[in-house]
Amino acid sequence: MSEEQQVTFFEAFGGHEAFHALVEKFYEGVAQDEVLRPMYPEEDLGPAIERLTLFLEQYWGGPTTYSDQRGHPRLRMRHAPFVVNADARDRWLKHMRVAVQSLNLAPAYESVLWDYLERAAWSMTNTPD
Repeated sequence: MSEEQQVTFFEAFGGHEAFHALVEKFYEGVAQDEVLRPMYPEEDLGPAIERLTLFLEQYWGGPTTYSDQRGHPRLRMRHAPFVVNADARDRWLKHMRVAVQSLNLAPAYESVLWDYLERAAWSMTNTPD
């Protein structure tokens, strides 16, 4: 396969529709979580859904809309105002695991995606227990 014909993870994963479905399912759990929900100041989680969808799409080779609108992701800085301890991290991972499993991905895609999400969650931890 030539370099021009290579498919990005974004495309192989299912593009915008798949990432949006993942993030919507994730935020269904967050909306009911007494630890995570207060971290989202907007009454409606719609803006958070859009931001995470755009970020994940860009990270996995999709459109650069996230950076075009918001600049560099600066994830640690953006999460710094919030207490992200082991409990918050584990709750985030629990809701994300449900979302990932809801997509019924091929094992190889699920493994690659989950590895990234788990590393990202651990890297956002900013408060010791």
